[in-house]
Amino acid sequence: MAQKTRLVKMIVYGCQMNFAEAERMEGQLREIGFESTEDAERADLILIHTCCVRETAEDKAYGKIGEIKRLKREKPSLLFGVTGCMAQKESDALIRRAPHIDFVLGTGRIGELSRVVEELFAEREGNNARHVVDVAENRSLPEDGTPARQGTVSAWVPIMYGCDNFCTYCIVPYVRGRERSRLPEDILREIEDAAAKGFKEITLLGQNVNSYGKDHKLADFAELLQMADKVDGIERVRFMTSHPKDLSPRLIAAVRDGQHICEHFHLPVQHGSDLILKAMNRNYTTERYKALVRSIRENVPGASLTTDLIVGFPGETDEDFDSLLDFLREIRYDAAYTFLYSPRSGTPAAKLDGQVPDEVKHERLERLMALQNQISLEQNQKLDGTVQEVLIEGPSRTDETIWTGRTRTGKIVLWPHQKGEGVGELAQIKITQPQTWVLKGERERAEG
Repeated sequence: MAQKTRLVKMIVYGCQMNFAEAERMEGQLREIGFESTEDAERADLILIHTCCVRETAEDKAYGKIGEIKRLKREKPSLLFGVTGCMAQKESDALIRRAPHIDFVLGTGRIGELSRVVEELFAEREGNNARHVVDVAENRSLPEDGTPARQGTVSAWVPIMYGCDNFCTYCIVPYVRGRERSRLPEDILREIEDAAAKGFKEITLLGQNVNSYGKDHKLADFAELLQMADKVDGIERVRFMTSHPKDLSPRLIAAVRDGQHICEHFHLPVQHGSDLILKAMNRNYTTERYKALVRSIRENVPGASLTTDLIVGFPGETDEDFDSLLDFLREIRYDAAYTFLYSPRSGTPAAKLDGQVPDEVKHERLERLMALQNQISLEQNQKLDGTVQEVLIEGPSRTDETIWTGRTRTGKIVLWPHQKGEGVGELAQIKITQPQTWVLKGERERAEG
């Protein structure tokens, strides 16, 4: 009698790296006979891949952990695991808080997932269930099977793990360890595999892609981008995230001279006050950052620039916040991801004096978002009437007659679907209605 196929329900919180890791974990599980399901009630294994960079992500994970307690009670054979950054940070405290968790694997132990799952299922058949907690550091980078990629057009490709920067607000170096770069040949092999499977766009991922290769010295990030640009079948190469202190002229030149490298720089500044940047341990000044922006715009005209901003960092005064608003007015980002500062235990900033009251944080955030929304709209309005090359992603989530895609600069475009258009194709779309968050348009008709 054939063995029943087991089902896994994956729940993922956090950044793009977490989603890329989830694809790798699901790939491992497929190799031992699992299939994915969206229905937690049917699952034999539920896996939560967690984030703890911000308090909201951690709160969501704890809420979901609580919900799964009912499923475990109703289905004792269900296996439940927690992985990722929060698992690394909390370790066995997670199981003390929620004993219905069967296993906890830290960020360096993801390659052990299939082994742990098989062992625990075998022990359950012998009525010998146990908890597993493994958060030991692992500096190796196992090439652990084929990712179970989501979608059909764009693929995440991690190029390095960990971070050496130790920004005072950030938990990442403590839960992901020091920087480790994958070998160029392993990265290129993965890109080639994605291209062979029909993916048209790849995004190279790392906590700080600009420091890629500092450990093995086989290639720096500019060289890796140039290698990726040459892979047959790949139409677009993206990357994130770039730390400003390591952004080199060679990298800017690689974007300028590349054929498929997209003209989009996500360059998190975090703040516009030099005093706050120093307290954050960002290792650059606003003038240094402005010089980088000038170089990008001189060398790559039309490039889009996006950023991350933190409001309410300890010690932020009204003057510091005004400096941030003035900085935004000068730089004029296409878009910004804005966050309220939340103390993370184990980071230096959590112990700093001058913690900003919540009501002040929220008031400042609203002002910041209002200004950036105005700038984003004005930046998009510059594209009114232009024709943009768009990589087609498929129907929008709310209307299957309206299709969506992205420009080379990363802007979302919506237009009425035309017969014969296919997912993964490049389309020429004339922008007729630029908005704050999206560009609306129509298919450009060829002359004649």
